[in-house]
Amino acid sequence: MVDLFDTNTGAPPPDTTPRPLADRLRPRVLSDVIGQDQVLGPDGPLGVMLSSGSLSSLVFWGPPGVGKTTIARLLADETDLNFVQISAIFTGVPDLRKVFEQARHRRANGQGTLLFVDEIHRFNKAQQDGFLPHMEDGTLLLVGATTENPSFELNAALLSRSQVLVLKRLDLADLERLAQRAERDLNTSLPLTGAAREALLEMADGDGRALLNLIEQVAAWKTQDRLDTDALTTRLMRRAAKYDKSGDEHYNLISALHKSVRGSDPDAALYWLARMLTGGEDPCYLARRITRMAIEDIGLADPQAQTVCLHAWEIYERLGSPEGELALGQAVTYLALAPKSNAGYAAYKAALREARKTGSEPPPKHILNAPTALMKDQGYGDGYAYDHDAEDAFSGQNYFPDGVKRPVLYTPVERGFERELKKRLDYFSKLRERRKG
Repeated sequence: MVDLFDTNTGAPPPDTTPRPLADRLRPRVLSDVIGQDQVLGPDGPLGVMLSSGSLSSLVFWGPPGVGKTTIARLLADETDLNFVQISAIFTGVPDLRKVFEQARHRRANGQGTLLFVDEIHRFNKAQQDGFLPHMEDGTLLLVGATTENPSFELNAALLSRSQVLVLKRLDLADLERLAQRAERDLNTSLPLTGAAREALLEMADGDGRALLNLIEQVAAWKTQDRLDTDALTTRLMRRAAKYDKSGDEHYNLISALHKSVRGSDPDAALYWLARMLTGGEDPCYLARRITRMAIEDIGLADPQAQTVCLHAWEIYERLGSPEGELALGQAVTYLALAPKSNAGYAAYKAALREARKTGSEPPPKHILNAPTALMKDQGYGDGYAYDHDAEDAFSGQNYFPDGVKRPVLYTPVERGFERELKKRLDYFSKLRERRKG
C-alpha cells in the first residue's frame, strides 16, 4: 500500500484534529535530530554526503524510535527530492509497480524521487531484486529502514548498491534533551522528582517515540505534587524490553551470554541469562546452549561441567518455571568460574581437517581383524601388539594409516583437570619414544 502523502500530489486538506506530541516534535531540519551524531555529524557518512552533494542509496539499521523515518524525510528536503514512503508490510507487487511508474514520470519531468521503504527486510528476494534496475538507472534513490541485521535479511545485490548506516538507541542524555524539548512545547514541567524523572527516561529504553508518548501521559495528570519513583511506576507500566526470539536481538544476547561465560564473569553471565529469560526465551533453548558452552569452552579442563549442565537441563524439565530456571542460573555460574580450555574442541577440528586430507587411506593392517583365512593371508592383524600384555599396558604401536606422518591434534592446557591429562599425554609420549628405541 502506497503512502497517502506524496509531495508530488499536493498537500492534504487541513486537519484540525489534535496532533500527538511525537508528531508535533518531529524535527524540521537535520540539525534538530537528537542523537545519531555518528551518522549526521560533519565527519559522519551522511554529513559528508550532503556536504559533497552526492547522496547514495542507504539502509538505516537500528531499533525503533531512533529517527529512521524522520531522517529519511529530511534527506529528501535537503536534496530537493520527492519523498515517497511505503511499508513492506502493506505493499504488494502492484503497489511497487505503481511507485516505480510514478518515479519514472517524475524523472522525465526533471524531479528525482527518494523512496523510503520501512521494514524493508520483510520484502522477499524477488521483491528486493525489483528495486535494482530503478536504483541503477537513477529513477529513484532508495532509503530502507530495518530493525534486523541487513547482513542476514537483505540480498547481497541490494546491499552492494547501498550503504548501511547504523542508528543507535538514544542514551539517557539524548532522552533528557528530548524531554526538555517536550516540556517547552507543552509549556510545563513534568511533575516528577529527579529520581522519578530518571526512571521515566529509563522506561523508554532508548526509544524517543516511546518517551514522548510517556511524557504526554504524565503531563496530562492533574496533580499539584511532584511524584516520586514509586508513584510514577504505579501509574505507568514499564516498557517491555526489546527482545525478538527469532531476530537479531536473540543472537546478540546469546552471544553476550556465551562470551561472558568464556570470559569467566559470572555476574555478566547471570545478567544476560536473566535478560533472555525475562524477554521470553525458551529455557530449554538456553539449557542446550549452556551445555554447548561446557563442551566448547571448558571441555576436559573440568569434565564435571557437562554433567552440571545436563542435570540443570533435567531439573528444569522436571520443575518448570520459575524454580527450574534457578538451576540454569547455577549452571551458568559454575561454567563462568570453571577452568577454561578449548583444547578438545580444537583437537576435534584438527582431526576433521586431517581426515579430509587423508580420508581414503586404510588403517594399518596390524590393527585390522582377520576373521577369515584370506584376510590372514593378506596380513590382517599380523604383528598386532596386545597392549595389556605390554609393559605399562602400552605397546606404543602406530595406529595411523601407513605413510601418514603422526600429527599432534590434542594439546591440553595447564589448567584444571587438563593439567593431569597433560601429564598423562607427556608420559605416553615418552613411552612411545622409548618403545621405538
